[in-house]
Amino acid sequence: MSTIWNHKFTKETFHSISKSTLVEHLDIELVEVGEDYLKLKMPINEKTRQPMGLLHGGASLALSESAGSIASAMCVEDPLNHHPVGVEINANHLRSATSGHAHSITKPIKIGRTLHVWNTEIYDDKDRLLCTSRLTIMIVKN
Repeated sequence: MSTIWNHKFTKETFHSISKSTLVEHLDIELVEVGEDYLKLKMPINEKTRQPMGLLHGGASLALSESAGSIASAMCVEDPLNHHPVGVEINANHLRSATSGHAHSITKPIKIGRTLHVWNTEIYDDKDRLLCTSRLTIMIVKN
């Protein structure tokens, strides 16, 4: 199988571009880059829980949008002149979680010249589906 990526980010690259961003604040980490998928993880803690102690839906969306944006950045042909911008995101929150990590796997639905659509599923540490999300990215010229 051939890869969908034009540029494969390492964990170090991901960490470097995440400095002083929401990704760093939420402690989101790159776990794995496969041939056609991207895995990230985020702790479920005081930064990502809502007042009732559950994983905040907004934190799940931040994880999903981060994954799709990074995936799109790895797909563009000319990252110096084009960058991904999220234009729509939706999610279904299916199960709650209070601790551990949220693990995401992101795969493409469509990778076009100017439009990318990504599906992200988020699981808990016991591989129970917490959330499913779809993100639309527009590729814009710098």
